Amino acid sequence: MVVADAVIHGPRDHLLGFHDVEHPVALQIGGSDPAKLAQATEIGAEYGYDEINLNIGCPSDRVQAGRFGACLMAERDLVAECFTAMSRATDAEVTVKCRLGIDDQDVHAELPRFIETVASAGCKTFIIHARKAWLKGLSPKDNRTIPPIDYELVHAMKVRFPELDIIVNGQLSDIPHADEVMNGRLDGAMFGRSAYNTPWILTDVDARWFGSDTYQPSRLEIAERLIGYAEAQEKIDPSTKALIRHIMGLFSGEVGARIWRRTLSETMATKVPPSHVLRAGVAVMQDVARAA
Repeated sequence: MVVADAVIHGPRDHLLGFHDVEHPVALQIGGSDPAKLAQATEIGAEYGYDEINLNIGCPSDRVQAGRFGACLMAERDLVAECFTAMSRATDAEVTVKCRLGIDDQDVHAELPRFIETVASAGCKTFIIHARKAWLKGLSPKDNRTIPPIDYELVHAMKVRFPELDIIVNGQLSDIPHADEVMNGRLDGAMFGRSAYNTPWILTDVDARWFGSDTYQPSRLEIAERLIGYAEAQEKIDPSTKALIRHIMGLFSGEVGARIWRRTLSETMATKVPPSHVLRAGVAVMQDVARAA
């Protein structure tokens, strides 16, 4: 998520830049000022994002202080205004990601009201994190795990609003689990922590859901390819952590996963460029493969 003010006033290339290989890619924006959100949306569209998403789910104190994120679940009319302003600023699809509700809200009553109000402004796609956000008493980390999951309520929203695309999010471990939760009735699934911690699960998506038979490279081949990508990117942004932290879990569950993570962490600490870190990691995993 990028705050609207940061999009407008911050270092845009650093915040919004991405590689062409990433398409289709979405930009998630946080905010509650329709005019600023519209301006940020227009800027995002100029960068070529395929989708602009409005965040109505983040529960952090900082986000609440800025009056955006999950606290806007209590201001559905304002969210509708924000959506209208954003959709008028771009031809790309504008979507909304939300929670079931917040704090003491009766989610069975308030969630359908929220969706109905925002849908009346033209929103066709809702990504629903299938748990409440407790803005008082729980940290953002705890809000990802402690409030109970309620996938059935997400299904109820699809039954109530069959014309909308309803995408489920929250505690989905892998593709088979997502299939089980969607049960052929929901329009999609979004992975969060599981994709970050075990990115390899995403390699099943194209074949399982889109019928693709494209060759799937191995984990080691992906790591090797990333060296070239890192070399190109570090000429623009020499920071190591930004690239490496997202591939720590590439070998999760495999022989050598621990040495992969340790090698990346230790090499990062030497302050060398990302491509050097990756070469060190690839070297140790090649040794692991030869020893297997």
